[in-house]
Amino acid sequence: MQIGFTLFTVNKRFPLTISRGTTAQTTNVWVKIFQAGIEGWGEASPFGVGNHRQTTDTIKTALQQIAPLLQAFSPWERQQVEQVLAQNQVPSSVRAALDMAMHDWLGKLVGLPLWQIWGLDGDAIVPTSVTIGINSPEGAAARVRDWLQFMDVRLFKVKLGSPNGIDADRKMLAAVIAEAAETELFVDANGGWSLGDATEMCHWLADIGVKYVEQPLPRGQEIDLATLKKDSPLPIFVDESCFTSSDIPHLANYVDGINIKLMKSGGLSEAMRMVHTARAYGLQVMFGCYSDSSLANTAAAQLAPLADYLDLDSHLNLIDDPFIGALVQEGRVLPNNLPGLGVQYSASAA
Repeated sequence: MQIGFTLFTVNKRFPLTISRGTTAQTTNVWVKIFQAGIEGWGEASPFGVGNHRQTTDTIKTALQQIAPLLQAFSPWERQQVEQVLAQNQVPSSVRAALDMAMHDWLGKLVGLPLWQIWGLDGDAIVPTSVTIGINSPEGAAARVRDWLQFMDVRLFKVKLGSPNGIDADRKMLAAVIAEAAETELFVDANGGWSLGDATEMCHWLADIGVKYVEQPLPRGQEIDLATLKKDSPLPIFVDESCFTSSDIPHLANYVDGINIKLMKSGGLSEAMRMVHTARAYGLQVMFGCYSDSSLANTAAAQLAPLADYLDLDSHLNLIDDPFIGALVQEGRVLPNNLPGLGVQYSASAA
């Protein structure tokens, strides 16, 4: 198979601030594979977790190096391709894009969407949360109003872990609740709390009806999750602490669920393994995203029937998404009936 790629830049309608910083724009990579007259698509987007960073340049360089090694393989040979990628320590976002593209190629070959090939039930897909980044109380309230005008929001995920401390977190969340009193709330601290603050916040959040807390402690402090879980009245999910299925056994006794992202996991194949591993340990599953376009989020939506929670909203906050894919109905991000990933290039982006 032949491999090509194109860089594209996407801009957020509203910059997103989390405990680690603010993102307004990213340059992602559109990966294409070609064989037998069929073109499969995937996306690699940059992300960073602590000292672990995958930049656009990292992605581009890795693709240039690995493409010649994959020419001898067919998209049918995903297991062998996966071994080559592992042996060459290819970054997970690049593996994700290639895995997406091979799945897309297969679906297009047989003329079926991936969710149907896998026998999944679209009616089981839950609504997606949409994200409120760290902001002033007034800014957070305005962002809630923007989302409510844009779509039928059923769930808000609120980013906490403010550098100004948990009092600032409380004030911001109170402003969100005042604007969205009837909407369910989840909280994601992105590792922005100490153990003491996390314990205090989990009790306060439970008292005001928040459903779960995600990544309360920084990556690298997983041992403290055991202490927090004993005292927390809220379910605890991890994101930055869990990249692949091999991380799950070490976390299973300390958490209630995991957030799977295609860029962390290395693609749909590993995401499926993560789902099954998490279920074997009795954990819940969420699918999330970084600054992904409709291409990657539509790929994740193919697995959406397997999730307890979804946070696939990054493409909804883009002003220049070059792709059209998953549908949004009644607050749910739904894969369509087109073959493969079901993604098309937007005529307005040409």
